[in-house]
Amino acid sequence: MANPKRRHSHARGAKRRTHYKLETPGTSRCTHCGAAVRPHRACPVCGYYKKRKYEAAIVAPVAGE
Repeated sequence: MANPKRRHSHARGAKRRTHYKLETPGTSRCTHCGAAVRPHRACPVCGYYKKRKYEAAIVAPVAGE
């Protein structure tokens, strides 16, 4: 296996690593309440997905309880 002939500087290594980043997850709007929701998942706020209510999807605790 080949070995490097010369040492890479910190700047050169950092330039290579600039593309190592997290992608932002895609979001859409809930058709029932308008909250931001991941695609193909039930809304964590109201529990609706494709105009149907899913009771098991509501996991977010309500403030004050």
